[in-house]
Amino acid sequence: MFKNLHFAMRKLGVGLGLLSIASSFLYAQQWEDVGGIQIVSAGGSSNNNLVVDNSGKYYLSYYDTSVGKGSVQKFDGTAWSYVGGAAGITTGTALYNSLTLDNAGNPYYTNQIGYPGSGLEVRQFTGIAWAQLANVTSGPVNYQASAVSPSDVLFTYSNYDSGTVKRYVNGSWEQVGNSGFSDGAAFAEMVIGTNDKVYTCNVANGVNVYQNSTTATASDNWTLVGGSIVDASSSGEQYYSDIAIDANNNLYVAYVSNVANGRKVNVKKFNGTTWEQLGNAYFSSGAVQYTAVAVTPTGDPYVVVSRWENDNQLRNTVYKLDAATQTWGSFGGDFVSDNAATYNDLAIDKLNKYLVLAYSQDGTRVKRISIANSAQTCTNTDPGNNPGDIGCVSFTYKGQQVSYNTVRGKDGKVWLQQNLGSTQVATSMTDEDSYGDLFQWGRWDDGHQKRNSLTSGLPTPNSPDGLTGVTSFITGSWWSANSLTDQWSANTVAGVNSTNGYDPCKVIDQDWKMPTQADWAVLQNAEVINNPTTAYSSTLKLPAAGYRGSSTGDFTFVGQRGYYWSSTPSSFGAKYFYIGTTIGNPNAGGPRGQGQSVRCVKEASSLSTSEIRLNTLGVYPNPTNGILNIKTDSIIENVQVTNVVGQIINVPFFNNQINMHGVPNGVYMVQLKLKNGQTFLKKIIKN
Repeated sequence: MFKNLHFAMRKLGVGLGLLSIASSFLYAQQWEDVGGIQIVSAGGSSNNNLVVDNSGKYYLSYYDTSVGKGSVQKFDGTAWSYVGGAAGITTGTALYNSLTLDNAGNPYYTNQIGYPGSGLEVRQFTGIAWAQLANVTSGPVNYQASAVSPSDVLFTYSNYDSGTVKRYVNGSWEQVGNSGFSDGAAFAEMVIGTNDKVYTCNVANGVNVYQNSTTATASDNWTLVGGSIVDASSSGEQYYSDIAIDANNNLYVAYVSNVANGRKVNVKKFNGTTWEQLGNAYFSSGAVQYTAVAVTPTGDPYVVVSRWENDNQLRNTVYKLDAATQTWGSFGGDFVSDNAATYNDLAIDKLNKYLVLAYSQDGTRVKRISIANSAQTCTNTDPGNNPGDIGCVSFTYKGQQVSYNTVRGKDGKVWLQQNLGSTQVATSMTDEDSYGDLFQWGRWDDGHQKRNSLTSGLPTPNSPDGLTGVTSFITGSWWSANSLTDQWSANTVAGVNSTNGYDPCKVIDQDWKMPTQADWAVLQNAEVINNPTTAYSSTLKLPAAGYRGSSTGDFTFVGQRGYYWSSTPSSFGAKYFYIGTTIGNPNAGGPRGQGQSVRCVKEASSLSTSEIRLNTLGVYPNPTNGILNIKTDSIIENVQVTNVVGQIINVPFFNNQINMHGVPNGVYMVQLKLKNGQTFLKKIIKN
């Protein structure tokens, strides 16, 4: 199910929230031993690293005291086994190690070369055996981390030369940015986002997060994210820190605070400008160590720490943030371990819906707890006014209550941030869980849109009013008259007739609707969507869900192209937003029997903020006899006029005036893009 995740990092997340009551969380079951065994390692262990691949396999690395070397094991869903066939894959001792996966799911293992040697070893598993790559450095190394970029390049970060990042290209190591930028690399961690930014985290006179580009040369200096440290801390007192990243490239840092704040765990999030407090501050009941964090693609963080005081010395606890109350509460019980637990690490098994925890207690133990059938806490709040701001909406779909992310697009409108019928916001353009359902034009939530629905012939009559009892995907020329007066806008099933289908977006609320072709045209221009990559990187996170053919019901271009219906009819059937390999075309037309994705938008009347800004902008007179005046304090960068069927109308624009003398009377949409980045849409009547 989960393919081609376009970001590689040490922590893997999933878009699942959790139903919460106050600060204690409901969960489907208690922690269970993965593979049915209490201790995975053959003997004592330290420095555990845990990652999960796209097919739900777990990879675990650790320093293995039974052989005095580093070992890597894999859980295939049934049992644990050594990757490469045996324990101890390193040359010698490997007290410090890290583990990451390439984009095909193959592990890289990096480790400190132990005394009397020195340096940083790197190995890649080829599927048959471990292949040793060139050492990153021969200098002394302890703390270090690794991650793989979206373009499948391995990066390492270590305390070599007081903090250095290198990448492996064409069989050799290249330095990324300046060396010594982080004043060492105590408790080194690293993640890489889909934005091709590398982020490092360490403790040195505070918790520090630095950033650079994946293509940076040695002369491109590293910079502090947010321009300052995350918070006060001290590596000398074992104040652990960890970093994670979500699908929108938001950063989360969990760390142990300084003495003044009780050496308690805290979490902060980077909001694009500064580091902001996430939930209640310094929330553990006492001093802690061995901190790790994992975060879902949609931004639900989990944190694990071990106590550092009283009778529960070093027992570990997992915490989850309650989105409704913005407070942290223990998840799966007050403690997971029954004794001292060290070297915690967290990951999320998205495919099988588990939160997975590794820690050392007389050896490495791996436990998991189900997070299946959990519902996202949603306050039904619209996004903020800035493009990319996130909200959520709850509604009933296919007989079940669901919560979907909403987003403020660069066109100023509020959109669903996921396809109707999907289970999450896309984590890549090929994320199958984000594809959602495929609707035939004019149809609604009657079951036909499911990707596994059966096919059937044409109904009688061959129009929406003939669909009573039809739950299958219709093959043939569905609703084939292709009249330009047909609509897909009825508010209820009772409103369906021979010329109007029920708008599936109305299941959300009457304020929601199918986008028109003009809506897609404005969005495409504002977001600059011209291929599947830019569609996914847009604020709407549009995946390449493909389509279902009208003749046979077969699937085409799944994972390669996007097809998004509009409510606008055409002489071919209906208009849709086509996202091809090298084009984004909101004027495409196709047969109504084709199964395509649905993405809903809020009615313009609901967007009070945008409308106020438009009125302040000044577009007058409206109605107009020909000359339309634009009044604004900002420079107008682009003007586009479309008619009601989405066709772009060429009109002269000069000196903040649109000359519409040469166009027929009727209703038009005027889109204005300002130099300051704002985009506005206004409906105009030409008399």
